[in-house]
Amino acid sequence: MSDQKCNNPNCNCSCHDPVHDEHNKKKEHDSGRRDFLKYVGLGTIGLGLGPALSYWLQEEGKINEIIKNPAIVKGKAQRFTILHTSDIHGQLDIHDEFFWENGKAVYKKRGGFATLKTMVDELRKENPLNTLLVDGGDCFQGSAMASLTQGTAIVPLANRLNYDLVLPGNWEVAYGKQMMIHDMNSYTAAKVCANMFHNDDLDHDLLFPPYQIFNLGGTRIGFIGYNDPLTPIRQSPDYSKGIKFIKPEKNLEKYVKILREEKKCSMVFVLSHMGLAQQLHLANQPCAQGVDYILGADTHERIREPLQGKFTKVTEPGAFASFVGKLDIVIENGKIKDENYALLEVDPEKYPEDPDMKYHVEKAKKPYKKLLNEVLGQTKTPLVRYFIIETPMDNLITDAVLWKMKTDIAVSNGFRFCPPLIPDPKTGVADITREYLWSMLPVNSEVKTADVKGRQILNWLEKELENAFAKDATKRFGGWFVRFKGMQVTFTIANEKGKRVQQVCIKDEPLEMDKIYTMVACEREGDPDNMLCRMMNVHNPVTQGIMLHDVIEEYLAEFSPVSPKVEGRAVATDAPHTLLTQVEGVNYQFR
Repeated sequence: MSDQKCNNPNCNCSCHDPVHDEHNKKKEHDSGRRDFLKYVGLGTIGLGLGPALSYWLQEEGKINEIIKNPAIVKGKAQRFTILHTSDIHGQLDIHDEFFWENGKAVYKKRGGFATLKTMVDELRKENPLNTLLVDGGDCFQGSAMASLTQGTAIVPLANRLNYDLVLPGNWEVAYGKQMMIHDMNSYTAAKVCANMFHNDDLDHDLLFPPYQIFNLGGTRIGFIGYNDPLTPIRQSPDYSKGIKFIKPEKNLEKYVKILREEKKCSMVFVLSHMGLAQQLHLANQPCAQGVDYILGADTHERIREPLQGKFTKVTEPGAFASFVGKLDIVIENGKIKDENYALLEVDPEKYPEDPDMKYHVEKAKKPYKKLLNEVLGQTKTPLVRYFIIETPMDNLITDAVLWKMKTDIAVSNGFRFCPPLIPDPKTGVADITREYLWSMLPVNSEVKTADVKGRQILNWLEKELENAFAKDATKRFGGWFVRFKGMQVTFTIANEKGKRVQQVCIKDEPLEMDKIYTMVACEREGDPDNMLCRMMNVHNPVTQGIMLHDVIEEYLAEFSPVSPKVEGRAVATDAPHTLLTQVEGVNYQFR
C-alpha cells in the first residue's frame, strides 16, 4: 500500500491501511465543529432549533417538517444534514443555466463559487454542528482555469467552501495519475474511493481510503466512494495509465458489512461518480443492501426527489455549481425516523456573492485575465450542450472542423460539460471568449484524419449508440451520443444492440458499405495509431499538426457571428430531439 496522509490533524504519520488504521478510527471527522465558535451567538446550536425556520423554506412558504419532528423537539432524536455538490467542472463564475419548463428551454443566471459560498454558509447555519458538505467529483476539470493550471487553481478555492469529503470523478484523471493524486491530496477534506488502485493488488493498493466515518449528533455514518469503472474506455487511455478500476459489485458488500457490523454505523452512504443509469442499476443489486443512499454524479442529472431502487435510493445534484442537494435525516436510537431531500438552486439573487470568495476567485484568474477575456467571435443563437442526441454547441465545433479539413465527415465526442451561452436580448449576440472556448473544449487535442469504409462507419455508429443507450446499464457510458457534420443518421434507441441504425447518409447520399470516406476527429492520447474517435482499424491515419482550439478560432474569425442550431443530423425514431436524459423506466424528468 502506498503511503497516504493520515486524516488525524494531530498526527504526522503515514497510514498504510485506510480500513484498520487507528488514527482514522479515532478521527471519525466531526465535521462542522471547526465552525462552532463562529455560530455560538446565532441561536442555532445543538439540534438546529433556531428562532426561525429554514431560510429557503420560508421563502418558498413551506414548513420544515424535519425541524418540527416531535422526537427532535423533545430531544430524543438528532438531525444531521448532508449538502452535496458534483460536476462543478471548474466553473468559478455566475453563468447562464439551462432549464426545461413547459416544453421549452428557459435560461437563468446561476452558480459561481462566491454565490455557492454564501449559500453553503447559510445552509450550515441551520444545523451548524451536524452538517457535512461533500463533493462527488469532476470539480477541478472543465474550464480554462482548471485546464491551464491542471486543477491547482481550483482546489484552493474549493477548500474555502470547507468541504468535509471529496471523491475523484472520471475527469479528475485528465492530467494523469500523479497530478490527480497531487490535486486530490491538496484538498483539506477527507478523500474516499474504493475502486481505484495502483495495480492489481485489490486488497492493499488503493489510491484513496475506501470509506470514511463521520460522527454527527452522536450518530455514526459511513461513506464508501466509487468512480466510474468505465473511465479508461470513455476517455483517452493515457489519462488513466497506472490506475486499475473495478466495478463496485466487487467490494461494496464487504465495506457495507465493515461499516455496519464492525464500525457500528447507523447509516451508510455511497458517494458515487458513475452516472445515473449505473447508479440505478447498483441500487437494484443485492450488494447494495445496507446502503441508505447513493449520492450520485457524472451525468449532471437533477434529481429533485430521490429515485427508489430495490435496496436503496439515488440522488444526483446537477452540475456547474448551479445546484446543491440537501438531505436532512432524523435519527432516533440508531433508526431513521424522518428524512427530507431537496435540490436547491445556487441563485445569486437569493445568495449575494461572498466578497472574500469573490476576491480569491479574481486573484486566481488575474494572471490569465487578458488571455481569457479575448473575444474570439460571437453567436446569435444559444450555445447549449444539454441534449443527448444533437446540440448546437457541438454543431458549431464540427462545422468548424469540417470547414477547415474538407473531409467527408467531422466528428466530436459526446461531451457533457460546459454551461450554456445565451445572446444578450438587447444586442442579439453573445461574445465567445477564449475562456468559454476552454469550457467547450477543456482538452485541446490535435486534429487527426483517416480513411474509413462505409461498413466501419455503420459498425462504429452501432457501438456508439450502445455506449449511450445500452440496456445493460453497466455498459452505458455517462457521455452522450457522438456528434458529427457531413452525415445524417436515423436510429431507434429501443432496438437491440447492433440493430439501432435505420439509415445513414453521407453528403445526402446513402452510405455505401465498401466505399472509402474521409473522416476527421481529434487524437486521443494513448489510443493505437489506427484508431479514430474509438473507431478501430482506420486507414491512413494522419495527425495534422493543428490543434482543435486553433481550428475553432479560425472559423470564428471567418464566420462570426455564428448561428448554430439543432438541424436533424442525428434523429431518433422513438425520442424527441430535445431528449435530456438516458434513463428510462423511472419517474424522473430533467428540468
